[in-house]
This record gives sequence, C-alpha cells and structure tokens, in this order.
Amino acid sequence: MLHGRALRYIDEIARQGSIRKAAKELHIAASAINRHVIELETELGAPIFERLPRGLKLTSTGELLLAHIRETLRAHDRMRAQIQSLRGLSRGEVAIATMATLAAGRLADVVAAYREAHPLVSLRIMVGDRAGVTEMVASGTAEIALAYNLPQDSRLQRAAEFQHRLGAVVAKEHPLVLKKSVRVADCLNYPLVLADKTSSLRDLIDKLAPANVAVVPAVETNSMELMKRLVRQSAHVTFLNRVDVDQELRDGDLAFLPLIGAAGRQRLSLVHRSRGSLSPAASRFMQFVLDHFGGSETP
Repeated sequence: MLHGRALRYIDEIARQGSIRKAAKELHIAASAINRHVIELETELGAPIFERLPRGLKLTSTGELLLAHIRETLRAHDRMRAQIQSLRGLSRGEVAIATMATLAAGRLADVVAAYREAHPLVSLRIMVGDRAGVTEMVASGTAEIALAYNLPQDSRLQRAAEFQHRLGAVVAKEHPLVLKKSVRVADCLNYPLVLADKTSSLRDLIDKLAPANVAVVPAVETNSMELMKRLVRQSAHVTFLNRVDVDQELRDGDLAFLPLIGAAGRQRLSLVHRSRGSLSPAASRFMQFVLDHFGGSETP
C-alpha cells in the first residue's frame, strides 16, 4: 500500500494527540514518525497538524487527509481479508454429509462445479440417513449437510431450505403418463420400486398411502440409480423428487407425475453446526449449493 506506514502514523497521531504517545503505541521511535509527517506535509504543500503547547491538532488539510486515510485503511483491511479467504480456498478439505438420493442426483453437479472452480480443495462426501446426517454435523465429522426432512436440533443451524415436489417416476410409455398428477393410491396397481425404510422418502410415501392399504414394494433399495433403471425398463413405479430426475426428463427417458396436494413435498435443508465458524472453503461450497438448488424450489 502506497505510504502505508505514513498513513497509519497519521491516523495514530490523530487518535493520541501527540507524536510521542503515537510512537509509544506503535512501538516506533518518535523521530521516525516525525520524519514521515514532515515528508508528507512537504508532499502536500500544507501542514497536517497545528503544533500546540499541549499537543497536535488537525488542520483543515489534516481533517481531509484523515478521512481519506481511514477509508484507505478500511479498504486495505477488506482486501487483506479477501486474500486470506482466497488462500483458504487454495487447499484443505470440506466434509459434507448427505443422503443417497442427493449424492446420486444434483449434488454431483454441485461437486463437479465446485471442483472445477477450486481444484486444490478436496471434498469428502458421506452418505447417511436423517439420524446419521444430523450426528455427523453435530459431532463435527462433517462441516455441512444437505438432506431432506431433517428434524429440529439445537446443535444445527439452518442456512437455507427448499421445498421440492415429490412425484411418481415411470417410463415414458407407462399407462400412468395419461394423468397430469397422481396419488400414491393410483400407483398401487403397479409393481413398486421404493427407497428402503431408513429413507425420509420412504417414510413420506408410507404416510401418503391410503390408511387401510399396506405399501409392499416389489423392490426395495437405497440406490437411486437402480430405481431409475428399473422403472425405465418396465412397468415399475418409483417415487422421487423432481430434481432427482432433471437430466432424465431433459433426455426424455422418464416421466415425472407430481403427487397431488401440498403433502407431496419434501423439505430440503442446508445446515451447519451451530457452534464454531465455517472454513472459507465450506462457506464457498454452501454458496454453490444455493446457486444450484435455489432455482429448483417448486411453486
């Protein structure tokens, strides 16, 4: 920073009211500080301080200069903080807890985009159910988590939340595609491929089914890729979030039929530990999540 030391000297003299006190505060010889003041006054062609018996007082020129100095010092400090943040993104690791459906879906796009922007930061993605994801963040095993229907927990801080539409996913030639939306009951006449009972998705489907009907899957799995493959090739029906099949819908491989009613939604939460601060790399990853998922909230 141009004249960096001189600017800080002037600022401290103005705060202390004397060169001697400023020198003591800055641990610099008073003669060195005085020399810088004289050089700056010569450069400006006007006195900065009025010398009084009991100390120094800013002149009109000095007041203008001090306002400039303090704004310059604030800008310099902001710039240094930004550089430190960038250094934090040049190395290190971010640990993320999530669920299987997200890991196999749009989160992969977030990871790819982040890695392209910050290739020297490594990412550790850990998959678990709701309880497992919660515990990973609360214990510090993961810095952040992206998961559906997380319970309220004082150990976690929610950074963002999205509502995602849930629907039946079928092959594009399936008989159900004649409907614009469906109920779980409409799907029970077909073989079901369901998430296993550790999944929040399965819990929601069970709750949306008719009370007097048992939901019995033909196939039960925690693999979203298997769910998609089975429904693509047969009359099976599965249930996924709209964002989970973005690419397949764009490619025309599958059809998505929204479940009727507000109950057919999942709450996607981005959380971090309530205590402590996030690393710059983790904060940046959270921004990538917001950029990718923020536009996917369903009406």
